[in-house]
Amino acid sequence: MTSTGAAGAPSPLSHPSPHTFRSVLPVLALCWLAVFFDGMDVNIYGAVMPHMLDDPGLGLTPSSAGTIGSWTTFGMLIGALTAGNITDWLGRRPMLVGSVTVFSLGSALCATAGSPALFGAGRFVAGLGLGGLMPLCLAMVMEFAPPRRAALTTGLLMTSYHAGGMVATALGLTLAPSAGWRWVFWAGVLPAVIAVPLLLRLLPESPGVLLARGDQAKADAVADRYGLPRPTLVEAPAAGAKGRFDAVLALFRPEARWATPLLWLASFCGLLLVYGVSTWLPQMMRASGYGLSSSVSFLLVINAGGIVGMLIAGRTADRFGAVRVSAIWFVLTAVGALLLKGHLPLAATYVVVAVTGIWLFSAQVMVYAATNTVYRGSERAAGLGWVTGVGRTGAVVGPWLGGVFAAGGNESWGFTTFALTGLLGATAIAFVPLAARLGGRRSTAAGASTVSTSPATGR
Repeated sequence: MTSTGAAGAPSPLSHPSPHTFRSVLPVLALCWLAVFFDGMDVNIYGAVMPHMLDDPGLGLTPSSAGTIGSWTTFGMLIGALTAGNITDWLGRRPMLVGSVTVFSLGSALCATAGSPALFGAGRFVAGLGLGGLMPLCLAMVMEFAPPRRAALTTGLLMTSYHAGGMVATALGLTLAPSAGWRWVFWAGVLPAVIAVPLLLRLLPESPGVLLARGDQAKADAVADRYGLPRPTLVEAPAAGAKGRFDAVLALFRPEARWATPLLWLASFCGLLLVYGVSTWLPQMMRASGYGLSSSVSFLLVINAGGIVGMLIAGRTADRFGAVRVSAIWFVLTAVGALLLKGHLPLAATYVVVAVTGIWLFSAQVMVYAATNTVYRGSERAAGLGWVTGVGRTGAVVGPWLGGVFAAGGNESWGFTTFALTGLLGATAIAFVPLAARLGGRRSTAAGASTVSTSPATGR
């Protein structure tokens, strides 16, 4: 271990630490905290929506509630695409701190809003920060994790999202009825107070980003401190606007040309499920005849299932592959959605909701883990940014579609839609390895053809 800070130069007598799972834990812990607040903020809206709909002073309707949910995820779409393309320029740590600060400010705006329009503006601002945070944290933990533990590390990171969702639901069950829904959004300002100082003080910068800036000494210092291989120029993201443009073009190199749109489609399906369920599950269950408290508590239960699912999926994917696990999980999510369409006894419904949570959220996260098998190190941030960014269109559609169904009194259609989306996501992710293999073969064949016909070969 070096005796310097994360970004400082190592002492002459320092030696690289071994690259073990333990070496990624400091980075994982800090990103876990950031994503915890992400999950809390995303789930706050669904947890308090029944109370907001019952507040005559706000004037929120089911239709406008769905539209506002889409404003949030549209902000996430912009945030994810922006972060993925400028993080290697500004640095991952400053972008991550900025993301946390922005979504905290958005939550404060929601807490003070006096109309649906102002509330929607606050959710849009929060979405800008939330959209950038997730791909940044994923890229960080994937870079610092041992290669054979990438899926496990990703799964552990995403348990924080569901822990945050459970806290949001608990606040919706306890604080909203007694103090009002606005105080729940004031709780969403805590990340700026708690997480930002810790990230600024303790989170290291990406060695690849440091190398791309030309700071070889700091890049090697961070790599040695965390037991990483020292980065090379081949692995580092290219600097400058041209480098960022080339990183996007690289997502369509022959080996990834067809795998990239399949990853986008799988991410679209996964995020439609995640945000559609997070926003509308309590209201859908309430419309199915369950009480208000039970309906909100289903959100708590499905996030608890999500935590278990991340732990199971991460370890299983390290053994059998993220693509295979994601495809199976999508299918099981579809089955769970169809079961919830029927009005089961309350105890049975809790069980189905919990089990569905095991599959639903980790199906999407394993799509992220699968990008590690398609994109090279220098493409990882851009690849994740675009997979999450394009996938955010599904996050826009999910809440909006739920609002359309709720406005028409057809909430049960949401369960059918979720089931069909799960089957489509399974199909898309299952074909990613085949698409990558076909692209690689065509690239190899094209290269061989070029060599065989080149004047320099004389053939």
